[in-house]
Amino acid sequence: MSGKGAPEVDVPEHTGLRVAVVAAQWHTTVMDGLVDGASRALRELGVADSTLVRVPGSFELPVAARVLADRGYDAVVALGVVIRGGTPHFEYVCQGVTEGLTRVGVDTGVPVGFGVLTCDTEQQALDRAGLPGSAEDKGHEAVTAAVATAATLRGLSELRH
Repeated sequence: MSGKGAPEVDVPEHTGLRVAVVAAQWHTTVMDGLVDGASRALRELGVADSTLVRVPGSFELPVAARVLADRGYDAVVALGVVIRGGTPHFEYVCQGVTEGLTRVGVDTGVPVGFGVLTCDTEQQALDRAGLPGSAEDKGHEAVTAAVATAATLRGLSELRH
């Protein structure tokens, strides 16, 4: 199981952070679980200023994440799911989304929480979606990681060169 060995994430002081969640629409049940987990994490962390934006699919996540990063959000969380099929489409989409989201974070300096499931089967996606009976809650984890990173970066701005 991919969740083995996951750290307990310590989230530094993060009052006043603005967080955007951009979520794909494909695979409704899985996406509902990811969005619910992300929303729960935002509430638990006390993030009062958050926005949810929906895009058609995972391939559209990077461009939306870039626009949100450019609009002053302190962190962006990308949620999606790509399930392997019988063609190379899976590899192209997964690579494009991963590279695109990485580029958003590196180019803008805004942390991007990676909550994109890349699974061989629908059952694997359901097991990671944070639904009742799921082994993992990747929407919650992606928000926690993004908020923790944004708070850490805020603290780095106080360091002298």
